[in-house]
Amino acid sequence: QVQLLESGGGLVQAGGSLRLSCATSGRRFSNYAMGWFRQSPGKEREFVSGIDYRGISTYYTDSVKGRFTISRDNAKSTVYLQMTSLEPEDTAIYYCATQGIRFGVAWRRNDYTYWGQGTQVTVSS
Repeated sequence: QVQLLESGGGLVQAGGSLRLSCATSGRRFSNYAMGWFRQSPGKEREFVSGIDYRGISTYYTDSVKGRFTISRDNAKSTVYLQMTSLEPEDTAIYYCATQGIRFGVAWRRNDYTYWGQGTQVTVSS
């Protein structure tokens, strides 16, 4: 059974930084792409960032390019999202996700089929 557990959310002022972590278990972490999604009230879930199983290829949605960095530590079965220069528009619940197929590409959002419970990020102005 695949399990994903996010941590690191919280309240931060605009311009601040947070690092989200997602620890996974239940299968060989290093075989699967990982991603971060977010959802704000009244909005659809948005694909924020993804990283391939090797940690080489990454994807970012335009609104976070240059501010967010995704990374992974295969030895710890953990994926991270470093968020800097945070804006009130970044306020959302952030979800960690992983794909259902091995060796997938980071940008294929529809291949992400396992989800964590989410962690709240609130950016005050």
